Amino acid sequence: MVTIQIAKAGIALALVLGLSSASLAETIAGAMAKAYANNPDLNAARASLRAVDEGVPIAKSGYRPRISANATGTAVRFDSNSIAKPLDYTNRSAGITITQQVFDGFQTLNSVRVAEASAFAERESMRANEISTLLSAAEAFANVARDQDVVAIRKQNLSFLRQQVDAAGSRQRLGEGTLTDVNQAQAQAAEAKALLAAAIAQLRQSEATYLQIVGSPASGIKQAKPAERNLPRTLDLAVATGIKEHPAIAAALHRVDAADYRVKQAEGTMLPGVTLQGSISRSLTDQPGEVPNSSNAAVTARIEIPIYQGGAEYGQIRQAKERAGQQAILVDSIRAEVRQTIMQAYAQLDGARATISATRERIAAATRALSGVIEERKVGQRTTIDVLDAQQSVLAARETLAAAQRNAVVASYSLLAATGRLTVTGQGLPVAEYDAERHYNAVKNKAFGTGTGTDSAR
Repeated sequence: MVTIQIAKAGIALALVLGLSSASLAETIAGAMAKAYANNPDLNAARASLRAVDEGVPIAKSGYRPRISANATGTAVRFDSNSIAKPLDYTNRSAGITITQQVFDGFQTLNSVRVAEASAFAERESMRANEISTLLSAAEAFANVARDQDVVAIRKQNLSFLRQQVDAAGSRQRLGEGTLTDVNQAQAQAAEAKALLAAAIAQLRQSEATYLQIVGSPASGIKQAKPAERNLPRTLDLAVATGIKEHPAIAAALHRVDAADYRVKQAEGTMLPGVTLQGSISRSLTDQPGEVPNSSNAAVTARIEIPIYQGGAEYGQIRQAKERAGQQAILVDSIRAEVRQTIMQAYAQLDGARATISATRERIAAATRALSGVIEERKVGQRTTIDVLDAQQSVLAARETLAAAQRNAVVASYSLLAATGRLTVTGQGLPVAEYDAERHYNAVKNKAFGTGTGTDSAR
């Protein structure tokens, strides 16, 4: 009875430990979510977007009046031989001036449109930055998992080779082997030790990169499976999706809009401008002989018609047109780049999948061959070097599999990134998505206040 209770307790403890380790295990989705929330470069890009958003209310200020107030005070002491005593008096005045631009050749209108298009372009650029960060997190995760596998493989290899050194020494003492066999096994074990040290160093580097991107140490990582959610099934579908959805292309199109509006803004400098100005002032004085107080009000309308500004206006229009043409060309360049990236990622994913399938067959065959060579050595048909060579074949195949599994994961997420679908929503990541539009809506018509509203997008 006691034995049964101990067994049950052991099983319960094993279950608890298993659940604990599972809860500590990190997933690739979790790593991407942490990077999305914590990556400083991404947070800097969001701050940059908020700054660009402020360009819209700045541009809209051209619609609003300019109001200024002024006040002056003068104390006078007049001393002359013609008067019995010095004369002291003061002059004071205060006024308000309001200036309203009525028409400026549509420059303000187009300035607002430039600011809006620039904000939309920056928003898409931030989305592209988010995708790049998520891809970097996925790649860092896959690299750590691969390097962990390589370290484990090389530890097993070193243990196996140390056993071979002991076995070779035993056979030599029994007269069944030679000193050469022992030396060969020792050489292979020493090389395996060096390879293990290199693998550990590589793992430390990958962990450092992971910490920098994700914001937390790598812990409980196991190699993930290639992405499947929202992954295009054909190359043609992937290309079509990327051309339609990739934020870099959307950002480039918004920049074309901004450049076109800058052309119209430059052309507006050649159109007439109409300005209204109203002012009111009040003056007070105690100077003898002067009216003690007076008020003054005036309204002024001014029409300014530009005729010639030295040719600068024409140069600015031509310059804006050339830059608009440049932005249009860049759209084609970015589309071609997206298409190339998609085709490369798709080919890499296919290649990695084929390598995984072939390498698994290779491992099975190499493992069987190693077992056969060991048995043949026992009966004198094989030598120690044959066993060592067979073990190296198994080692190489297992490391190739670890690399291929990593490549498949990275290629799948690269394909998602190239199509614009590696997003919080697209992958269902456990993190709140940054709402850029919320901040934009909060500030686009803001005419007063100095608060930045940094958290308004959260």
